[in-house]
Amino acid sequence: MKALTGQGISTKTACRVLRVTERGYRAWRDRPLSQRGIRHAMLTETIANIHRASRGCYGVRRIHAELVHGLGITVGRDQVALVMSRAGIRGLAGTRRRYVNREQLITTEDLVNRKFTASSPDQLWCTDITEHPTREGKVYCCAVIDVYSRKIVGWAIDMRQTTDLVLNALDMAIEARQPVETVVHSDHGTQGGFKWSSQHPDLG
Repeated sequence: MKALTGQGISTKTACRVLRVTERGYRAWRDRPLSQRGIRHAMLTETIANIHRASRGCYGVRRIHAELVHGLGITVGRDQVALVMSRAGIRGLAGTRRRYVNREQLITTEDLVNRKFTASSPDQLWCTDITEHPTREGKVYCCAVIDVYSRKIVGWAIDMRQTTDLVLNALDMAIEARQPVETVVHSDHGTQGGFKWSSQHPDLG
């Protein structure tokens, strides 16, 4: 109905085309939203905000993790998928990566020499991943901390501990702070590929 009336078509004509009565349409239009409708509208807005904050990267799985573990909202993954489908929200398609044992790979040297101090903001960032048990299984949170202010400038939550988890947190930090030249330090672990590329992110 809104699609028709929004184009300048009268309500009377739109009702005739859709084969509904004007009285029935007005009753539907003036009916207050149900609790389910209100929850659906709020959920749609929250999901859209999370998707926008991820710069369009997050799909159903990551948005569900943000809702449940990041915001404490009780919602099923199927409902998240339904809301995203109706709202036309989609994440970036990923591909399965072949596991590579990184223990023997050469990584970038420690550029800070274990001296975790900074004289100005965005001079040195450190990343770390914490594991949190939940009723739905383990969830991992990666945080990017500005050593100068000890402030978390970027973070990401996921159900898996992958390099993408770190990169998503780093993307948020770069988007928020827009640094010019920053050293990013992370200990060697299962995300070794992140450090292997460089401790200097491409900020261009």
